[in-house]
Amino acid sequence: MEHIVIIGNGISGVTLARHIRKLSDKKITIVSAEADYFFSRTALMYVYMGHMKFEHTQPYENWFWKKNRIELKKGYVKQVETETKTLHFAEGDTLQYDKLIIATGSKPNKFGWPGQDLNGVMGMYHKQDLETLEAHAPNNDVCKRAVIVGGGLIGIELAEMLNSRSIPVTFLVREDSFWNGVLPQGESEMINRHIKNHHIDLRLSTNLKAINSDENGNVKSVIIEETGEELECNVVGLTAGVTPNIDFIKDSGIEIGRGVKVNRFLETNIPDVYAIGDCAEQHEAIGNRRPIEAVWYTGRMMGEVLAQTICGNKMEYKPGHWFNSAKFLDIEYQTYGWVFGKNGRPDYEQHFHWKHEDDTKCITVAYDKNTNQFLGINTFGIRMRHEVFDKWLTEKRDMDYVMNHLSEANFEPEFYSRFENEILQAYTNQLQTA
Repeated sequence: MEHIVIIGNGISGVTLARHIRKLSDKKITIVSAEADYFFSRTALMYVYMGHMKFEHTQPYENWFWKKNRIELKKGYVKQVETETKTLHFAEGDTLQYDKLIIATGSKPNKFGWPGQDLNGVMGMYHKQDLETLEAHAPNNDVCKRAVIVGGGLIGIELAEMLNSRSIPVTFLVREDSFWNGVLPQGESEMINRHIKNHHIDLRLSTNLKAINSDENGNVKSVIIEETGEELECNVVGLTAGVTPNIDFIKDSGIEIGRGVKVNRFLETNIPDVYAIGDCAEQHEAIGNRRPIEAVWYTGRMMGEVLAQTICGNKMEYKPGHWFNSAKFLDIEYQTYGWVFGKNGRPDYEQHFHWKHEDDTKCITVAYDKNTNQFLGINTFGIRMRHEVFDKWLTEKRDMDYVMNHLSEANFEPEFYSRFENEILQAYTNQLQTA
């Protein structure tokens, strides 16, 4: 019986295993060094905030794996020997495979800061990070201050977590406005204000120089690059992006760049070896997407597509229109299509921006100034329907159509109706003054 071995039990690896089982009787083994069972990574913050227990983050009961004949092996893969199709574990044992899928996800970026490996320094990506945070920041008596380095989505989640236990937070962000490489100016500036309104000490255009230790190897303080200021703290969260977790395959002959190089069928350069999820890097980026996408839903899609290929129905990975969602403290964010911040914004892309007077709701709509074609939308504090924007992007609707039909995309019509006329009036005014 063909043996499928999947390294990594995140959303990509587990989705792949489930779909292979639906389609076949192949032998399946999932290998992970992180946790015994698959859990929802995005739910880690809610465990710390007291909304759920860790066991509630497991979507499947423990009997699920046995019933579906998916074997789980806890171990750390040290080496992949592709010639003999053998995995070598740090614990000393080995495992043979017929087909191998690398789904090992990401790890937090570390930029060689002095003190970056001290006790109390962590990312917020793995179960072990949650355990470290719980140990070093159980309350504001033990943790007098936390410093977060890096202004992405994981950074804002960690700030919200610490804020929930009344632990003072200083947020060091390299950019001159929060996440402005991704967000247009109006949105980024609104989020700056929102963070500060939650009594978080946001420091823009600020870099970490070093992390200092006490006599026991614990975090004592950080040094700010620009001013030399020393900030006392007990916890440092490193959230300056992530890197594919692929150190163990460096000598395997599998081609790597930043991630594991794959084609549109998620195949590597070695027969019977594939990669999916955060650690996979497309040889050629798909449209405007990045070659590596550390996004939950694309990881799930890759697992579904590759299951078809492995079960004899070779299928190309086609992720469709870009979308994503997140939360900035208590403001929900959604994006559909392409709305560029200052990074990579093409000359033809024009924006219409509307902000509500309460400073917690806004939308930015991107369109082609030459053809008036709708390119994408960001919404903050207003929920929109994914399938409507997906349809409009496919149909290549123009801006006037989208603005006049926005209510069809609204998730909560009774709430949204208060803003509908206001948004349309602002758009009409912009056209008249353009």
